[in-house]
Amino acid sequence: MAITSNYWICDYGYEENFCPFLLVVLTLADVSARRILCDDNCKSEFEEQSTVPKFAVVSPVGMPTVEMIAQAPRPTTLDGKTIAIVGQSFMATVVHPEIERLIAKYYPSAKVVTVDKVGMAGVYPAPGITRRSKDEFQARLKEYGVDIVITGNCGCGLCTPKECGSAIAAEYIGIPAVSIAAPSFVEQVYYTSLNNGIAAPRVAEYPAAFALHTKQELIENTRNVLWPNIVKALTTPITEEEIASNRGNVGGGIQDDVYYGTREQIIDHFCSMKWSDALPFELPTFERVEQFMKYTDLEPETTVAVLPVSHRNTTAWHVAVNGVMAGCKPCYMPLLIAITKAIGAPEFRRTIASTHGWTPYCWISGPIVDALGISSGQGQINSHANLTIARFITLAMMNLAGYYVGENRMGTFGYPQPWVLAEDEKSTIAAGWQPYHVRAGFDASQSVVTLTSALVWGNNMAPSTTDPEKIMELIAWDATERCQFALGSGKQYTHRTILLTAPVAAILATKYQTPLQLEQALVRTARRPIDERVFANYYANPGSNPESRRSIGQWRYHIAKSEGSQMTTPPVWHATSDSVMETIPVMKMGMTAIIVTGDSSRNKVQTMPGGGFKSVVVELPKEWNKLLSE
Repeated sequence: MAITSNYWICDYGYEENFCPFLLVVLTLADVSARRILCDDNCKSEFEEQSTVPKFAVVSPVGMPTVEMIAQAPRPTTLDGKTIAIVGQSFMATVVHPEIERLIAKYYPSAKVVTVDKVGMAGVYPAPGITRRSKDEFQARLKEYGVDIVITGNCGCGLCTPKECGSAIAAEYIGIPAVSIAAPSFVEQVYYTSLNNGIAAPRVAEYPAAFALHTKQELIENTRNVLWPNIVKALTTPITEEEIASNRGNVGGGIQDDVYYGTREQIIDHFCSMKWSDALPFELPTFERVEQFMKYTDLEPETTVAVLPVSHRNTTAWHVAVNGVMAGCKPCYMPLLIAITKAIGAPEFRRTIASTHGWTPYCWISGPIVDALGISSGQGQINSHANLTIARFITLAMMNLAGYYVGENRMGTFGYPQPWVLAEDEKSTIAAGWQPYHVRAGFDASQSVVTLTSALVWGNNMAPSTTDPEKIMELIAWDATERCQFALGSGKQYTHRTILLTAPVAAILATKYQTPLQLEQALVRTARRPIDERVFANYYANPGSNPESRRSIGQWRYHIAKSEGSQMTTPPVWHATSDSVMETIPVMKMGMTAIIVTGDSSRNKVQTMPGGGFKSVVVELPKEWNKLLSE
């Protein structure tokens, strides 16, 4: 039986022409207060043909809030047009001048305006957010009378939203635009554009990774492959069919059933709709979700957050649905709501799309750790509570925030599953330190979730000395070895989480009365020889290759000047007879979280570089104690 133009279902299976970029929520036949997928005849026939249990389930996906704009018609030619070429990523210094030469050759009446005149829009802001760079970019496009925008190059998970943001900004003021992208980032351009209201984005594909081509290869590929793609993308008309297929259909209420079938059919359907991570899950029936709603004072329709990058309206009901699927207990609901709020924070989201593969994780502080039996000891991330809450993060990243691996989470080698830690508050206090959430400004009686991300897990360090200063020096050395972007070829400073087991914390506390004092000592001590930094940043630069612009000697001068190199005594871990060495700092105050957790019978330290931190209070329902006792 036909239900929408995008979706058909029969008794035992389905076939679909599903747009992967936008949620298609079905408008279904009303049955009492809710709606179900099949009509009564369809359901009866299904039941007669099988004795396998069937279930009706609800949708885990938040509702989109961004409406598609009406885009300007595409030009039939570039003749006589004013064309802005903008962007600064991935060998744009070679590719963009060649595009300018090709425009002059094939369309001599066209005029080119470059990035130094009009600038860039940057990442297109979420609804209701003002971003000056976007507004200034749009104003300059109008000032220069720009008719067409070419932007790029999109070659990594973080630069793609930044570069195609200029194309989105141009389309919003009626200027046709095209984004240049390497093959594996074409889909990210589409997904980012659709999430921001562009129903028919245009992409010109470059045939390989930009930074691995020589200057001559870049020029030849720009002439022979990229340029024809640019012209085609700009001059191909937008059709009504294209717009309709990308917009999808939205309808139905958040508590409506969206599918009816056996457990296997439901799992297959959810995977095909990208509502699951391809692992088995608990079925989100209406009754199961209602159990979760008992543990919050929020109404089902109450908005918890409008989550980028898909700008979906996430209600308390949607949080509960994903909690059910993750295998969480209903009493975890207050934690799940706090995690959902944290997912929307820029501090957390900033790195999530990167090809370097930041993996989300969190730690929990405060009374709720003991109340819910969340583990802070040996093997904690594999305990039931920790593991199911971590599974919720996976599902929430997909269904609530709209992050999909290979579409806008671009980890080159993929991602491990998230993990959940808990602070060992008793051991922290026993060492004479305040718990993390108290140091962060929260009340000791409150429970707090801190969400962040990491580039590494494991490979911890086991100090075999009882000298607190030597342990501090070991941690400082570990921090210099675990710089962001592996070799430390990216930004000079990065956030870090340092995990300490109770025995190590107790020793450190004999010299460092607070974690703040320990952090200050680490910042003073953790320095890196400048030549290590120059080598990594020159030959493993995460963006464009500096070799095409400067010699390594010039790059050394640039690093020394920009990153504050000094002649210092060598770090203690460098065995050298030299009295001084040119070094740079690798740590900065306020960017390190120190947590006491893990096996209290083991001497371990783990340093994890990653993204920023977002702490959110866990808001408990009024009848919390009664609910727990029941």
